[in-house]
Amino acid sequence: MPFRLNRRQIITGMAALGAVAGGRNAFAQAPKRIPIPEGEFVPLPIAIPNFVAGTPGDAEVGVGVAQVITNNLKRSGLFAPIDQAAHIERVTNIDVAPQFQSWKQINAQALVTGRMTRQGDGRLKAEFRLWDINTNQQLTGQQYFTSPEYWRRIAHIISDQIYERMTGEKGYFDSRVVFVDETGSKERRVKRLALMDQDGANVRYLTRGSDLVLTPRFSPSTQEITYMEFGQGDPRVYLFNVETGQREIVGNFPGMSFSPRFSPDGQRIIMSLQQGGNSNLFVMDLRSKSTTRLTDTPAIDTSPSYSPDGSRICFESDRGGKPQIYVMPATGGGAQRISFGEGSYSTPVWSPRGDYIAFTKQGGGAFAIGIMKTDGSGERILTSGFHNEGPTFSPNGRVVMFFRDPGGSGGPSLYTVDISGRNELRVPTPGFASDPAWSPLLS
Repeated sequence: MPFRLNRRQIITGMAALGAVAGGRNAFAQAPKRIPIPEGEFVPLPIAIPNFVAGTPGDAEVGVGVAQVITNNLKRSGLFAPIDQAAHIERVTNIDVAPQFQSWKQINAQALVTGRMTRQGDGRLKAEFRLWDINTNQQLTGQQYFTSPEYWRRIAHIISDQIYERMTGEKGYFDSRVVFVDETGSKERRVKRLALMDQDGANVRYLTRGSDLVLTPRFSPSTQEITYMEFGQGDPRVYLFNVETGQREIVGNFPGMSFSPRFSPDGQRIIMSLQQGGNSNLFVMDLRSKSTTRLTDTPAIDTSPSYSPDGSRICFESDRGGKPQIYVMPATGGGAQRISFGEGSYSTPVWSPRGDYIAFTKQGGGAFAIGIMKTDGSGERILTSGFHNEGPTFSPNGRVVMFFRDPGGSGGPSLYTVDISGRNELRVPTPGFASDPAWSPLLS
């Protein structure tokens, strides 16, 4: 039984919804978009009524879809959904233009209307329209057909459509996060590989917890995960197919292997291998299983991450005396140090946009999560405290997820913060959670 079908299997039909009577079509000429903030920012007020039930019995799913969209947009920090109790107009038909004045009275700048209708073959038809209240214009509209069990997925896809139309940036809501689920006492902690939607819903466990798992990472296709597992012998690097539930060993390596990560084309895995007191970077071709050594130093080189175009890698190395971030060609060669602040830098990861590298920074008794440009300039600390670690970017490169362990008898939790350092939020998980990795947008 597959864990998740792809988007083509989820959506069996998709079409644009044209403008309705009383509303002007603005597909060709849109109003000014929301700027993605770099500093102080006032979120855009948006109204999201419950989706209309097109057929009896679908009211509950209409409420659920509206709630998921509301939560997604609110958590992005760019939108301020208006409490439904303040709505003046009660939307009962999305095929007529809204009463724009009623929405202006409550200061809504945008309005989302939608309908969920059960079809004769059992499928759900999901429709939505996005309105600009200031100009009385329909900005976009779509309809989808899907199986009823995928209503949450449709809500994420609609959220992405709204986000993209209002900001000009791709959304990130129709994505997943793989992480290490932790249960039990600190002395006997059970760690399982787990997968969830980006908002914390639909958690499913991929391993049983009999062996320790670390550093899960998605392939570009989102169908495979590479991770480390400590069993009875040396740690092994595995590939796990999310769709089939099957796993295979990437290879048995002498000594310890760490931090495996896919290349952007999904054809190679880069990792660090420990041999004696040092570790170096190696890349393995997944088809031929041939391994190429990229670094050869007496230092500890680890945590490699590819640039989106696959031409370069960033990694952590203590070759200068303490852990710092370096960048070098993906085929090996000269490495350039890019981190020069106080303290030590670790766990670098390249943004999917290619513009930033995120990192963990330790110094002065604190662990900070930050970003810097790929040449090391423009360093920005996003959050700081006790033991923050393991940053991972959202698919659009605008949000960073990480984990925080407060110490003591507690355990780690997942958090998100945007790249301006605003809007830090906890991500709900069933128990303790660490080492998150964000998938690309689902295909």
